[in-house]
Amino acid sequence: MHSVSERFDFTGDELAPAYRAAVDAIEAGDLVVLPTDTVYGLAADAFKADAVQRLLDAKGRGRDMPPPVLISVVESLDALATDIPDNGRKLCEEFWPGPLTVICHAQTSLMWDLGETQGTVALRVPDHENTRELLSRTGPLAVSSANKSGQPAALDVYDAEEQLGESVAVYLDGGEATGGQPSTIVDLTGDTPRVIRVGALTVEQLRAVVPEVAAESDEKADETPDEKADEKSDDEKLAEEKPAEDKPAEDKPAEDKPADEKPAEDKPADAEPTEESVVASKEDEAKTDPDVRPAD
Repeated sequence: MHSVSERFDFTGDELAPAYRAAVDAIEAGDLVVLPTDTVYGLAADAFKADAVQRLLDAKGRGRDMPPPVLISVVESLDALATDIPDNGRKLCEEFWPGPLTVICHAQTSLMWDLGETQGTVALRVPDHENTRELLSRTGPLAVSSANKSGQPAALDVYDAEEQLGESVAVYLDGGEATGGQPSTIVDLTGDTPRVIRVGALTVEQLRAVVPEVAAESDEKADETPDEKADEKSDDEKLAEEKPAEDKPAEDKPAEDKPADEKPAEDKPADAEPTEESVVASKEDEAKTDPDVRPAD
């Protein structure tokens, strides 16, 4: 375990010290905060179960919200996932690198433990050149948004440092995240791609490539008002009765579910995701600390 956190410039041409420190930290099972095209991500070696648990602990998140996995190239898809439908592959080829997280059936041969995934994995290729280069050196990284569960995802390295502190070994400063929105999450485990969360990509953008993409909005449009009311969970009804200020802040995923990132989905951020997580944490009851600078 690291003794003190270090911050490195992750812009410009002199990136060798940053890559070296980040790779060393990942290999040691430590955590790294890195920029993505959506929000800042908190990263760990996807194949080290203790490192992934460290990531969940740092965020204050349970194993019921496994993080998404960032990869460097679309060609890595088949190494980590199986039974990918042609229409899902088409979405990946069109929108990667970019703010699309896809939930797939995980390869059963993989020796990893991302949490309670029900045999799935959420994958994304971030549209951030330096981070993709890092991924090519480290291999797949489990990456969730760089924030405490229940607080806004960090859009710069300083916000991430305020929230995560010494739990992270290496902070990579890539400036302010330009995207600011988490990735859009699409479930590819069924016959039809289904949008789980709308983020930086709209349903219309997805349907321009794969017209049969399904979304929750389609089902809601067909329901009567009475059916919609009946569908509300006890938690939703309770939330509606509470004053707005009592509601917990929404936890955005990272790259990375991603995002960054699964809903159970948060089956997983980024973004993240990931980036990105995939469902709002049941544990996100803590109120946002007013001393924490919100991500603008």
